[in-house]
Amino acid sequence: MLEGISLGANDIVLLEASASELLIMDGNLPLKTLYARYNRLAKANNKGAVAHFTGFVRQEGEMNKTDGLVFELYEPLLVQWFSAHKERLESDNVFVCMAHSRGFVPVGKSSFSVCLIAKQRASVLGELANFVEDFKQNAPIWKYDFIAGQQIFERERAKPLQGSGLFGDKPAER
Repeated sequence: MLEGISLGANDIVLLEASASELLIMDGNLPLKTLYARYNRLAKANNKGAVAHFTGFVRQEGEMNKTDGLVFELYEPLLVQWFSAHKERLESDNVFVCMAHSRGFVPVGKSSFSVCLIAKQRASVLGELANFVEDFKQNAPIWKYDFIAGQQIFERERAKPLQGSGLFGDKPAER
């Protein structure tokens, strides 16, 4: 059990260091618990700025009757992607705490939360936008619509992942 978070049987902490952490949790995220945890981390480390971004599952298009989304992720690449951001941000004394869902998340619930924590707001406001944009473009997480009990992949919303071999891209050399 992490302080303030009761992990389910399949929830995992992929990376936890000083105050930065990466959490993968089944289903929608416990936002109140995460926000309280991040705020405690700021207080414990004498940081004065806490910037949150939270992503919610929403309906896509007027005719789409999505019940929610199903998320799949590739943990080794996610840890590698997160670690690069963590190292860069921590070199500027900024902590990054990220949580993402795995599996089904219903419409109206949260699947993604990131928090940057620093001594002053100037260190986190621009970085938060950069982190979220890079996440959308490069994190190894795939989402599927869940409609009437069926999981449907919407390729036009998907982004190619460099070196993955998906969408005609050549796999990375080993």
